[in-house]
Amino acid sequence: MSALLKSYGIVIAVAVLIVILPLILPSTFYLRIAALVFIFSIAVLGLNLLMGFAGQVSLGHAGFFGIGAYAVAIGPTHLGVPSWVSLIAGVTLAGALAFVVGRPILRLKGHYLAVATLGMGLLIAMVLTNEARWTGGPDGMPVPRLQLFDWTARGSITWYWISGVTLVIAALIAVNLIASPTGRALRAIHDSEVASKVLGIDVARYKLLAFVLSAIYAALAGAYLALFDGLVTPATAGFLRSIEFVTMAVLGGLGSILGSIVGAAILTVLPQVLTVFHDYEHIALGLIMIAFMIFLRAGTVPGLVALFTRRSS
Repeated sequence: MSALLKSYGIVIAVAVLIVILPLILPSTFYLRIAALVFIFSIAVLGLNLLMGFAGQVSLGHAGFFGIGAYAVAIGPTHLGVPSWVSLIAGVTLAGALAFVVGRPILRLKGHYLAVATLGMGLLIAMVLTNEARWTGGPDGMPVPRLQLFDWTARGSITWYWISGVTLVIAALIAVNLIASPTGRALRAIHDSEVASKVLGIDVARYKLLAFVLSAIYAALAGAYLALFDGLVTPATAGFLRSIEFVTMAVLGGLGSILGSIVGAAILTVLPQVLTVFHDYEHIALGLIMIAFMIFLRAGTVPGLVALFTRRSS
């Protein structure tokens, strides 16, 4: 019960920070960066449910991210479907695809599972690149603004609040899921699938549930990013985006809700800060990430918690 209250406290603290930030940030540029942090945090939250709690590796989650992004572009442009309906359709499609693909893929384990999910992500990216008539090909396509009746979502401050509120809701859903019998089953599967089966846990069912839920989170984040930027390209669903999501999850801390947000924040904000190094920006970023992994091996949030616990005891 105390762990659940602590998790709720973390979510409340994040919500308070979201409310306070617009009052202290000096310009809309920083609001844009914050909105990007929130959007990527949603995707990483879903991936953390799969990797950090269920123990299943995925290197193709950018594929679902791309499905959500292209849904809000293709729906209004080619089918005349409102943006909000396209968003729901994209999230539903990503969840359905994860359900269909996840059943055979999740029978694999370890690096075999990683390669299978990588292949799935690459296949989705190839389709988005080659179907130029629908997707605009390698150059991508513009994304109409999100409209709901007479209201249009435009500007960094609007998307700051949309993505921020959605992040808080997504985090609450994740916290409740982890505290439920489903969450306990996922943690048991993470520790040992064999022992979980002995205890009567339907391992295949719970792994598939985590996979589908993580795909839904990724597709929602992808749709938000496309609507926010007003443009989508195949790079949205590319391999490097998948690696970026995994890096965010590991850097922040697998199995940590707050770690998902911190990891997304680090990898989104650091490149902006390191632009002062000009040509050495990527070298500096790489060295900082290596340092994080050496000194905080469990991830930033779990590592810092363990450090403070040792010092206080």
